[in-house]
Amino acid sequence: MIRKMMVSVAVLASAMLAHTAVADDNVVNVLYAGSLVNLMERSVGPAFEKETGLHFQGYAAGSNKIANEIKGKLRRGDVFISASPKVNTGLMGAANGDHVAWYVTFAESPLMIGYNPRSKFAGEFKSKRWDQVLQEQGIKIGRTDPKLDPKGAFTVEMVTKAADLYHQPDLVEKTLGAAENPDQVLPEETLVGRLQSGQLDAGFFYSTETSDLKIPSIRPAPELQAKASYTLTILGDAPNAAGATRFVNFLLSAKGRELLKEHGVDVIKPAITGNAQAMPPSLQAVIDATR
Repeated sequence: MIRKMMVSVAVLASAMLAHTAVADDNVVNVLYAGSLVNLMERSVGPAFEKETGLHFQGYAAGSNKIANEIKGKLRRGDVFISASPKVNTGLMGAANGDHVAWYVTFAESPLMIGYNPRSKFAGEFKSKRWDQVLQEQGIKIGRTDPKLDPKGAFTVEMVTKAADLYHQPDLVEKTLGAAENPDQVLPEETLVGRLQSGQLDAGFFYSTETSDLKIPSIRPAPELQAKASYTLTILGDAPNAAGATRFVNFLLSAKGRELLKEHGVDVIKPAITGNAQAMPPSLQAVIDATR
């Protein structure tokens, strides 16, 4: 009986894997950094569908988490949008599965300290420096995992720099605690919702999130600035490479760039890293048109 059950499970698993490997020419699977949820699901995705007739299917999570899932063959997609160029490096080359041959850096978004306007600490953000407020007794702070998400790593980096700038050697311990403090670390895709619902008083967010969702925020001193550098690529084993090409062409087109700006993203001149010869010619043409 046990052997039969094991065989059945194996057959079912194989069927499921086979199903996920079958390309659907009408669906474009986009794996993207969780900070872009609102932009992708409410703006870019619907606009892409309207213009092309293709179906946008998104998956949001921390960039490193997505990269680990791709590398571990736990998740497949057509397009990968990361919040840090470094994440792509771990997917390049034969030793890393040749998932990424090239990527384009196309936008940026500074790291901000956002807070809930209904929090009892909201007023203090207007009268005190942000690092002082984050040390208040009882304040609930949210951030992402520095191992799974560039924003989490940027957060630790920013507070570490602030400790030096403001001559507070114990600032990281007092505000963040351990790097993976379970009282603070949350999945990127849920962080905004936790803040808006009042479960958090403050958190670390990119400007695209604070601008897009009208979250009151504090921009750290220029010496402390950290920012997301958004990149996109078509994955080497994309089930729908043709659809992926149409999506990246749309995102980097004048219309796509305008949508990015509307959502608080700083659009920059696209920069190509890796094997440019492996890029679709039509994408190169779109990039050339932005210069």
